[in-house]
Amino acid sequence: MISRRTGLAATAAALLTGTSGPAAAAAPRHRSALGDRLQEDVDAIVATGATGVLAEVQSARGRTTARAGSAVPRDAYYRIGSDTKTFTATLALQLAGEGRLALTDTVERWLPGTVRGNGNDGRRITVADLLRQTSGLNDYLAVSPDSADAFTPDGYRRSRFRITTPEDQLKAALSRPPLWVPDTERPDPDRRWGYSNTNYVVAGLIIERVTGNSWAQELHDRIIEPLGLRHTFTPGTSPYVPRPTATAYTWFPGRTRPTDTTLASGGGADGSVISTTHDHGVFLRALMSGRLLRPAQLAAMKETVVAEDWIAAPGVRYGLGIAWRPVTGNDGGIWFHGGTHLGIVSESGVTPDGARAATSATFTLRMGDPAQDAQDAAARRLVDRALTGRAGAIRPGRGRSSGRSLSPRPPTG
Repeated sequence: MISRRTGLAATAAALLTGTSGPAAAAAPRHRSALGDRLQEDVDAIVATGATGVLAEVQSARGRTTARAGSAVPRDAYYRIGSDTKTFTATLALQLAGEGRLALTDTVERWLPGTVRGNGNDGRRITVADLLRQTSGLNDYLAVSPDSADAFTPDGYRRSRFRITTPEDQLKAALSRPPLWVPDTERPDPDRRWGYSNTNYVVAGLIIERVTGNSWAQELHDRIIEPLGLRHTFTPGTSPYVPRPTATAYTWFPGRTRPTDTTLASGGGADGSVISTTHDHGVFLRALMSGRLLRPAQLAAMKETVVAEDWIAAPGVRYGLGIAWRPVTGNDGGIWFHGGTHLGIVSESGVTPDGARAATSATFTLRMGDPAQDAQDAAARRLVDRALTGRAGAIRPGRGRSSGRSLSPRPPTG
């Protein structure tokens, strides 16, 4: 699992012209306005050099899908990467709503002595710091001694079946001094935000300590089963993605051809979930509509801080496992996260009331070249246009926009 946008896998390069192959399916003759726009935006992602793309827009009344590129099946499974963090934050907030956990609890309260050494101090990091990415802990992916080798074709092949435990990941992160240590007496999170997968490794361990169950079991019992997400699961130690799926291609730095990186293990509470565009959209809509969290906890999730230099979009703010950004044509902006895994980029968004969600999977990751930015920008554009409603209403029986006007004020901490 790779960092959402920063670190060794932050940028990627364009595919060679003409390698994406024919479109997977022609647009229906009587496609709705939204369907035409969605297909146009999927095609635009493929035009940046991506090998295949799958996308869906859904509301309470139905869904519209589009796909393009080489051999991308409908309802394909894929690794959602750091979109897993929104699931993990939801679990922690459910426990907070039940009074079993407090966002002000320190890491030391639940994992005594675990976050110590080299200036790291779990006594000064709260659960909210972990979920909001304000802890100052290093990202284990960036500081691991094997990280540079992992981002080569040979390194990938050596490590694709290797299992790394949360304890191993935390050990790597704690081998370096923290970026900062939160001041519990005078917190100033707006100037101290830094994306770190380690935060969610620790959050997963806390969830397990509080409940006495594995993070995966809590995820299944609290979210997957109640929502009927029949195509969402945690793979455990398996490096395989079930069929149907598409080949996940990674362009490693300095290489002239992509590597098939469909097989890959790694990640846990920070980025291991496998899902589909449909299931992911169902989860996002349920979350924002209040089906998964009590009002106080949903409000806490939406308390944000400035997240500068995370993605190439203005006005981004990060809450508890989910982020917000303004979007032209939607006064309330959108909520999103996004995720990156070897060969996969997940981009999604949901309206603040949960009325409409847009989800996409691009089966290409291009490391070490800024041209990845063009692919990411095209995917964000797909989400933005799908959620503004300007592309036309979803066809009856296939979904429809709510048209609800929302507050233009950004969420603040």
